Amino acid sequence: MSTKDFVEKDYYKVLGVPKDATDAEIKKAYRKLARENHPDANKGDTKAEERFKAISEANDVLGDPKKRKEYDEARALFGNGALFNQGGRAGGPGGAGGSFNFDLGDLFGGAQGQGGAGAGGFGGGLGDVFGGLFNRGGGGGTTRTQPRRGQDIESEVTLSFTEAIEGATVPLRMSSQQPCKACSGTGDKNGTPRVCPTCVGTGQVSRGSGGGFSLTDPCVDCKGRGLIAETPCDVCKGSGRAKSSRTMQVRIPAGVSDGQRIRLRGKGAPGERGGPNGDLYVVVHVDAHPVFGRKDDNLTVTVPVTFDEAALGGEIKVPTLGGPAVTLKLPAGTPNGRTMRARGKGAVRKDGTRGDLLITVEVAVPAELGDKAREALETFREATAGEDPRAELFQAAKGA
Repeated sequence: MSTKDFVEKDYYKVLGVPKDATDAEIKKAYRKLARENHPDANKGDTKAEERFKAISEANDVLGDPKKRKEYDEARALFGNGALFNQGGRAGGPGGAGGSFNFDLGDLFGGAQGQGGAGAGGFGGGLGDVFGGLFNRGGGGGTTRTQPRRGQDIESEVTLSFTEAIEGATVPLRMSSQQPCKACSGTGDKNGTPRVCPTCVGTGQVSRGSGGGFSLTDPCVDCKGRGLIAETPCDVCKGSGRAKSSRTMQVRIPAGVSDGQRIRLRGKGAPGERGGPNGDLYVVVHVDAHPVFGRKDDNLTVTVPVTFDEAALGGEIKVPTLGGPAVTLKLPAGTPNGRTMRARGKGAVRKDGTRGDLLITVEVAVPAELGDKAREALETFREATAGEDPRAELFQAAKGA
């Protein structure tokens, strides 16, 4: 693809998306068009094949944030291709003979200084606009190594039940790859690594996969760094990275659950050559509580009640997690296992509100009875002798 084609082609129009389309919208449009125009689905249709190639080419540029930025800057610089004419020259507002009268071959052909004077002060730096796309640097012919994102780090933390519900700040000791102090992260003992000739400093190489697609892999010669150490550092062996340990205070948000994986952006290993830091992933483990349990955003508790409280009704006190007890009113005839709700006494939700406390009633049967209690229960048994609580059970069993 020539530079002229690159500037003149409207890739947004090819994919049918606006210039301010998000990455997700571009990806969605590409997938839809690629399915509709794929050669396997349009055998023998040369027009569909050409459309598929154009769609793939557009996605290759707009689907890559760096290439898309360079593409937008180039088209803004040249008025979306309007400055190109049939003669391969560019003119300003006055036409081909206006104040801008320069040969595009001079600008993009790598001849330093030829396009600068005729371009009205643009200089030889226009090559930088297309450097990342055509694996070339600025007007001087040098190549810039690309920034490299830092590695992601994963760690684990164990919280008490209360800390998980209320949130906590915990220290995490992490080991990660940091820039080697011995060689200042260059990988070279003398601090002067050279640009990798295989990937021309990008750290990546492209290979065709058929059907108009291309895949990008890390360069095997420089292991994705874009640089090769002539004299490898004794500490990092030329990688530019060395293991380092550090302790970080991490805030765990309220309401986390056991096994949850939290992502902390930019808290991972530092990047190289101005690249962004990686992310920190924290896997949370939560210890069990002797009284409370958890169900989604609600807390659970089982509360024992006496037989007379369940049968006659009454008020009972119920503990809450980290707060004052609540009073629960039991209606007369409350069955064993019934669950009631105390609103707003549960776990913290993402929006800052709280779930509920689910209270399950468990009728407590005394292991031993005093004389008066036994006498009272015997009297109760005689008073209810005609009632059989299992009658419906047997009837249902026969019917089934």
